Formats: sequence, structure tokens, C-alpha cells
Amino acid sequence: MATLAGALALAVLAAGISLRLLYAGDLKPGTQTRGRDAVWLGHAWVDGRNGERELAALARRVRGSGIRDLYVHAGPLHHNGTLPAARYPRAAWLLKAVHRELPGVRVQAWLGDVLATEGPTGLRLEDRDNRARVVRSARQVLDAGFDGVHFDLEPLHSGDRSYLALLDTLHTLTRARRVPLSVAAHHIDPLPGLHTAADFFTGHPKWWSQKYFGQVARRVDQIAVMSYDTAMPLESLYGGYVAQQTALALEITPPTTDLLMGLPGYHTDNLGRHAWAETVTAAVRGTRLGLGRQDRHRKRFGVALYVDFAATEEDWRAYRKGWGAPGTG
Repeated sequence: MATLAGALALAVLAAGISLRLLYAGDLKPGTQTRGRDAVWLGHAWVDGRNGERELAALARRVRGSGIRDLYVHAGPLHHNGTLPAARYPRAAWLLKAVHRELPGVRVQAWLGDVLATEGPTGLRLEDRDNRARVVRSARQVLDAGFDGVHFDLEPLHSGDRSYLALLDTLHTLTRARRVPLSVAAHHIDPLPGLHTAADFFTGHPKWWSQKYFGQVARRVDQIAVMSYDTAMPLESLYGGYVAQQTALALEITPPTTDLLMGLPGYHTDNLGRHAWAETVTAAVRGTRLGLGRQDRHRKRFGVALYVDFAATEEDWRAYRKGWGAPGTG
């Protein structure tokens, strides 16, 4: 038992040193915004709680930055894949107002639900009828005027073929409408097969295999890595983890797909996340380091800030200062 404990301690120490080294080094020129960034927006934008005053504040933050997409929460979906139109009664106002105040910025409908992968309730993607209803819900928000659709379905296990089948059908719809299909993605295995080990010991395979990440990325126009909730205890380790995730994602994402790395603009503290470690500053630096080492000339790349109602002025400043404005990279 003592030998096993010692081996585990050494493995943890080695992993920590590796991540710390990944956070070291100089930032490469050109590793700043390409004008393809995004921000997740809460449900208050489509249910009537936010109005012109809040829009003016959002426009000040977005204008002149690299943000091109707003993922506006228009769900959640019902567990059978349907979406009541009553959940986004102010969508028309928002779309008109954003297009007026922020020309060129796209408003995507953010749709999500809990999947029945780790419990008895939730959306079951293996049911063909459920998948068909999800597609109808996507068509419904596009008919309402949204400029694209962004899906966040969790917890989604690596290798899920039903999800890939859903994306194939959704992409047929969005291509016909000439709008983007976007998804939020799990982390990639930092060690080969880690998702399998996590599934065996906890029933929650947090990561995707790099191969599965690539299969998803090839079926969409835009993929945003939810590169937070890492349980890292130090800012330097978190930044190194983001640098590693950025490089892994760049290796497998086709050049025709926009790859975005998530920025943690929220401040929850729990076992899975430490706000003092997971900062926007560390995420931006880690992203730039990973980009510089792997593919610093890649055009279809950006960052995505999560989430507007929790992000502070400091978070927004860290995004702008670290990631820059269009034309400055």
C-alpha cells in the first residue's frame, strides 16, 4: 500500500511539474484575436429581464473586441428534444437590437439539456425520435431569426455515436440555411485513455479521446472547448493545462472548423473549480502559449468567455488586454 501511495504521489508531482513547464516561456507574436471570439449570454436576454440599458453595457464591452458570436441561452430543451417558443419571447427584440448596435456580430441560439448518460432522467440521444425533435427545435430557432445554433449537451461520453448522428443531421439543416452549427466540447484526455479510467472509477468520464474530439469537430462549423472546471489548485497549473488542451485541440481540429478555447468568467469555488486558480488571465496566456507552439498562423481560432452575467470588469479587461483587438496581433 505504501508503495502504491508513493507511486501515486510521484505521478501527481510529475504531472504538476509538466503543467508548470507548459505555462512557462515567451508568447509568440501573432497569438492574439483573429476576430472570431464568442461569449455565452444568459437567459435574461430573451425572457424580458434585460433591456436597452443592459444591451448598451454589453455593446460597450463587445464593440472593438474580437467577439463575433453571442451564444444566447434560448433553452433548455425538454428531455424529449422539444423547445417551447415561450422560452424566448424577447428573441425578436434582441436580434434586432444586436444587429443594430453591433453590425457583423451573430446571435446564436444556445440550446442544451442534461443527458441521461449518468442518471435515470434526461435527454436520450439514442432515441431516434428524440434526435428528430432536437433537429426540429434547431429549425424552430432559425425560423425565429437566430443567426446560428450552439449546442451544449452534457454529460456527453466519449465515443457516443448517437451524438455524431445528430450532428450529421443538424449540419445538413444549418448548411442549407447558410448559418453556423456550433457546439460546446468536453476536454481532451490529457493522458491517453484517461476518460476510460475516469469512467471505471467514478462513472463520470470527464474527458473525450482526442480521436472523438476530432470526429465532432469535423461535423460542425465551430467547436468551443469548455476549458475550465479543472480542479487545478494553482493559476500556473491551470494555465499549463489550458496550453496543453489548446495544443491537443489544434492537432485534431480541421482547418475548416473554428476552434475556440473557453475563458472562465465566473467565480464559483468547489471541489472541481478554484476561482483563484482558474482565471481569465491564466486561460488567455495558456491559450496563447498553446497556439504559439502548435499552429500560431491558424486563422480559424478564438476564445469564448463564459458567462456574461458572472463575468466581472476585471475578467473583461483580462480578455481585452491579453487577447487584444482585431488587427493588433
